[in-house]
Amino acid sequence: MTSRLEGKIALITGAARGIGRAQAVRFAEEGADIIAIDVCASVETTVTPPASESDLAETVAQIEALGRKVESAVVDVRDLEALRSAVDSGVEALGGLDIVCATAGITSSDGALTMSETMWQTMLDVNLTGVWHTTTVAAPHLIARGGGSMTLTSSIAGLRGLVGVAHYTAAKHGVVGLMRSLAKELAPHNVRVNTVHPTNVDTPMIQNPLVRGKFRPDLENPSREEFAAAAMTMNMLAIPWIEPVDVANAALFLSSDEARYITSVALPVDAGSSSR
Repeated sequence: MTSRLEGKIALITGAARGIGRAQAVRFAEEGADIIAIDVCASVETTVTPPASESDLAETVAQIEALGRKVESAVVDVRDLEALRSAVDSGVEALGGLDIVCATAGITSSDGALTMSETMWQTMLDVNLTGVWHTTTVAAPHLIARGGGSMTLTSSIAGLRGLVGVAHYTAAKHGVVGLMRSLAKELAPHNVRVNTVHPTNVDTPMIQNPLVRGKFRPDLENPSREEFAAAAMTMNMLAIPWIEPVDVANAALFLSSDEARYITSVALPVDAGSSSR
């Protein structure tokens, strides 16, 4: 039986860990070679523990263990020319590009009227402009290939308003608008563009003291279990969060020929959260 992405080459940002790593490994399991990009450093205004170069090396090792080729680079998606250079280099080394997963992102929290301008701007620079940068540098390669797929990682915050993360919500809504415009612009080139919208995902982006404290302000240092009890209230299904592979599987479907006529779709992977 032919693998679902046999002969394909996929670009994935935020690939050092979390959803990005899950996408990279899952796609490799289905036959794709990978261009894996991550900043591997902390980003100003965030408190999430940063990914490291050793994290990215672990992603590379897992891909290679599956017998697939991988090109990796440490790049900040805010740096358009550095990103273009890394993608061009990866495409040249692997022989083309068919799939894009724009997954790199950050989180931080403050009130809409109290956050600093730096916090607001950094969020938009990474979570929206960084996605646009990724699509901008990748699109010519997909067009040259005769078509392909882009999956932009949004959030339930791209479908509804959330308290304390107005900048994140604005950026993730912006990703949906970008997707819908790109889907129209790239359709003549047989390039499909969609978004995925996860609820909370079990990664360091939520498993840290800041996020746990936001869910359990009644506790000084909430445990994973205490956090889970509060997080459960966000979802329709009785789970506190989903796993990175759940998002990767959705992106895999959208990137495969099984979704060959699916474009301009915002796909929730959210245990019912956006409809709760």
